[in-house]
Amino acid sequence: ITRDNLFMRMKDEEWDQVIEVNLNSGFRLCRAAIKGMMKRRSGRIIGIASVVGVTGNPGQTNYAAAKAGMIGMYKSLAREVASRNITVNTIAPGFIETAMTDALNEKQKESILGSVPAGRLGTSEEIAAAALFLASQEAGYVTGQTIHVNGGMAMI
Repeated sequence: ITRDNLFMRMKDEEWDQVIEVNLNSGFRLCRAAIKGMMKRRSGRIIGIASVVGVTGNPGQTNYAAAKAGMIGMYKSLAREVASRNITVNTIAPGFIETAMTDALNEKQKESILGSVPAGRLGTSEEIAAAALFLASQEAGYVTGQTIHVNGGMAMI
């Protein structure tokens, strides 16, 4: 979720809601899933972060903090469980055609597209393809990574 506001105007509730949904829920989900994966000595954990967690964005300090926190948490978890054949990765989408981007006005969309070398928004299918790869046997040696799917917006 997003609750955008300039840092100086951000209310505690806006901060707390975004951290709760975008960071704390991932912690709880991983904690619930990891025990069975450790027992089976295999598993895949894939989190959906955001390009904003790596680049920042004005008016989104709460969202950037949550997504950057997710990336750091997943990297640390990857180090803890790699020896058990469990991979932990994140996908950092750029601007994707979703309800979040549908809410943007035309001026905002034009500004965003100007910062994306591919010149278009991404699709949910492109994010799903990255997730399918990370969930596959072929990605068994990929862990602690953030896969950036952003049309070149952030070349990291």
